[in-house]
Amino acid sequence: MAKSAPGKAHREGITLLQIVEMFPTEESAHDWFVEQRWGCTGRFCPRCGNTETSEKGMVFWCGGCRRRFSVRTGTAMERSKIPLRKWVIAIYLSVTSLKGVSSMKLHRDLGITQKSAWFMAHRIREAMMGESGGFFGPAEADESYFGGKRRNMSNSKRKELAGTGRGTAGKAAVAGVKDRNSNKVAARVMEATDAGALQGFVRDNVRPGATLYTDEAKAYKGMPEFTHEAVNHSVAEYVRGQAHTNGMESFWAMLKRGYAGTFHKLSHKHLQRYVNEFAGRHNIRESDTADMMAALAAGMVGKRLLYTDLIADNGLASGARC
Repeated sequence: MAKSAPGKAHREGITLLQIVEMFPTEESAHDWFVEQRWGCTGRFCPRCGNTETSEKGMVFWCGGCRRRFSVRTGTAMERSKIPLRKWVIAIYLSVTSLKGVSSMKLHRDLGITQKSAWFMAHRIREAMMGESGGFFGPAEADESYFGGKRRNMSNSKRKELAGTGRGTAGKAAVAGVKDRNSNKVAARVMEATDAGALQGFVRDNVRPGATLYTDEAKAYKGMPEFTHEAVNHSVAEYVRGQAHTNGMESFWAMLKRGYAGTFHKLSHKHLQRYVNEFAGRHNIRESDTADMMAALAAGMVGKRLLYTDLIADNGLASGARC
């Protein structure tokens, strides 16, 4: 009797060699992006919506606003000079690498500068948004913290955090909800973890009447619109019947493996995009690789990210090298 294949063997994958064979030219990559963007609706101008368009090579002309446009216009790839073929390979690596792809790997594998690879990776993350609510439940809610270990910090930073008590002091908090029926995840970087903030996040993502499972944190108490059960981690209670948060814990574990093993350091400034990336990839993991790539390409539409906006001060700590 043949043994089952490892991992999610029910999915149809694509090898790296197959990707190269599928996209041997820039034209083949262009045709694929056109299909993902306009395959169901027919081509139209992304600026005015006019359907009277003509094509010359890989450039289109709008008869309405009388301007040129391309498959990149109005997407995360707009004004990028990186060949579309390299964008396809970057998309493939992003959806198939469970722990993420560093800008250094993209720089080496695609033959572009590290700066361009870093910008490219963040544009892809901008398109990999997780779920934004509407979970029917049962759902699990939990939070986790991201930041350096105190023993690795400078003396001045350790002195600054001395006396703050919990090891979470100085770290960024991320709240998450997982819907057990759909296996989808929604996650958000939080500025506070009090009852108002965490309960507001849960209400934004889980429909009233759902069964909600959390740990014993006081912040989750007082939500009568849910059937709420909690496990007490402080006394080593992690599972009680159906009450547990193991699904969210599994998501945090994957995100932290990417943090420690791929990126090594994540700044608070860009953390939400990394959270979006891991949530977005988790939510399409059951799909075939071709469908995962198509979903990411479609998600790029309307997700413009300028480099000046990416590096602009947003009031959060930076200093990361990932």
